[in-house]
Amino acid sequence: MVDLPRDQPKTAVAKPASETASVAAPRQVSGRDVLAYLRRHPNFLERYPDALRLLRGPVRDRGERVLDFQHFLLERQRTELARLQGEHRALIQTSRGNLVSQGRVHKAVLAIVAATGFEQLLQIVTTDLAVLLDVDVVTIGVESTGNATARLPMPGIHLLRAGTVEAVLGPERAVLFRAGVPGEAGLFGAAAGLVRSQALLRLSFGRAAPVGLLCIGTRKPDSFHPGLGAELLTFLATALGITIRQWLDPAR
Repeated sequence: MVDLPRDQPKTAVAKPASETASVAAPRQVSGRDVLAYLRRHPNFLERYPDALRLLRGPVRDRGERVLDFQHFLLERQRTELARLQGEHRALIQTSRGNLVSQGRVHKAVLAIVAATGFEQLLQIVTTDLAVLLDVDVVTIGVESTGNATARLPMPGIHLLRAGTVEAVLGPERAVLFRAGVPGEAGLFGAAAGLVRSQALLRLSFGRAAPVGLLCIGTRKPDSFHPGLGAELLTFLATALGITIRQWLDPAR
């Protein structure tokens, strides 16, 4: 027997083919393994509901004890039905709320356009609109060319420093909702202490006229909040701005 040189690697001994095949062959999963896995993961069908499509339902007329998947499918349908009913009720409630808000804004706009004089128009805005919109206070702020912030003779009409509207709303925004924010005396006057949420809307009276703010405040902290639909109130502010512009310049 001849020894191999020490600096030469030894050749690996090949294993029998039967032993290699037994190592490489994957382990077969039995039905007991599946049952054991499902016992450890009872929410498997919730995570993988499509697995129900892969299974064949049990036969009812067999004498042996079987588990009926119909029970699980029925429970699943009941849960889905309850979810859909909840969404349906929420949708109906939202739609009713939108209809109520729409009706209030329409009545407010009709009251504005029905004014027979400029002073009556301002009186309607600062008194009647609070009732029609179901809020606590409605005021109008108009920018002054000077630095005056004094209140005008009519309650609810305030002079604002030049640039106030842009400072509050920004150059492009037409409406701003504030939730859980106290009212400012410069916008709401003596009623500022009541305000806990507010809607501030840009008023445009024409290119040559100063801009203004329609300030709506309520004591409910969540009445006006970011994300609330602004279309109705924007329509109200637009109608008010157009009506005021017509009274200021009847020939236009």
